[in-house]
Amino acid sequence: MQKIFQEISKSWCETKRPIVKHSTMCAYLLTLQTHLLPYFGEKTAITEKDVQQFVFQKLSCGLARKTVRDMVAVLKSVAKYGGKHKIFPFEEWEIEYPTDTEMSRLPTLAIRHQRILMRHLIEKPTVRNIGVLLALCTGMRIGEVCALQWQDVDFSQRIITVRHTVGRVYNCKLKSTEKIQSSPKTRNSYREIPISKQLFQCLRTVKKASVSPYVVGASDHSQEPRSYRDYFSRLLKRLGIPQIVFHGLRHTFATRCIESQCDYKTVSVILGHSNVATTLNLYVHPNNNQKKKCIERMSKFLGIEEL
Repeated sequence: MQKIFQEISKSWCETKRPIVKHSTMCAYLLTLQTHLLPYFGEKTAITEKDVQQFVFQKLSCGLARKTVRDMVAVLKSVAKYGGKHKIFPFEEWEIEYPTDTEMSRLPTLAIRHQRILMRHLIEKPTVRNIGVLLALCTGMRIGEVCALQWQDVDFSQRIITVRHTVGRVYNCKLKSTEKIQSSPKTRNSYREIPISKQLFQCLRTVKKASVSPYVVGASDHSQEPRSYRDYFSRLLKRLGIPQIVFHGLRHTFATRCIESQCDYKTVSVILGHSNVATTLNLYVHPNNNQKKKCIERMSKFLGIEEL
C-alpha cells in the first residue's frame, strides 16, 4: 500500500532510533520537521526534478551547500526505505549543485596573534585558559575539549585520549535544546594525541589546583561549549586579537602543522579525520612561491634550462 512521505518518515525514524546516537536522531528530526516535511510531506512520489527544485530553493535562501547536501541525504534515506518496503516509489536522483566560485578561507590566527595568545595561556594556566591551549596544541574540537576528563590524560606517557564530546542539540519533542555528552563525532575521532612540552607543564599546573573530574572548568559537570565560546571571545578582545570562532583554533593547529611540513597522514590522524583527502582539501593550499618552486624543480629535472 502506497503512503505519503510524512508517513514513511515516521516509520523510518522508528527504525533509526535504536541504531543511531540520540544527538543524530535529534538532527534527523529537526531536518525533517524544519525542511523536508513542509516541502515533501504530502507527496506520494518524489522525482529528481522535485529534489533539484528543493536544492535550488534552499541554496537561494542562503543555506550552505553542505547543509543542503545533508538534507538531501536524509531525504534519500527515507525515500529508499519506502522503496525497499514497497510503500513509496524510489529511483536514484542525480542532483546538481551550483559551482562555488568563491574561495572560502578557513578562520585561523595569524602567527603573531597565535604567539600572543599562547604566551598569555602558558603564563596563566588556569582551569579556564587550559581549554584554549588544548585546542591550539592538539586541534581538538570544542566539544572534545569541554568533555575531556583527567582520567583521559596520561601524564606518564604524555598522551591525551579523546573518548567523549559534549554539545547541545535541539530536541523536537521538548521544543528546546539539551546538553548531550556522547562518544566522539566519528570512529576516527576516537584517538590518542601526544602532549607537547608546553601543554604538559600547563596541564600539570592546572591538575594540582583542579577540584573537578573535568580538565576545563571547576564543577562536577562538563563545561557548556556555548559559554566557553563566550569566554574565548572575551579573552581575544582583552588581548587585542582579532575575533575568530573557537573552531578556528583547530584550523590554526592544522595550518601550522602543514606549514611546518608535518606529513599529511599524521596530521589527519591527530585531527581525527576519516581520510587524508579531508585534510588535504581543507588545509593544503600551496601559495604562489610554493607553486613556482614546484615548476622550477620540474623544469630542472627535465633539463629544459639546458635546451
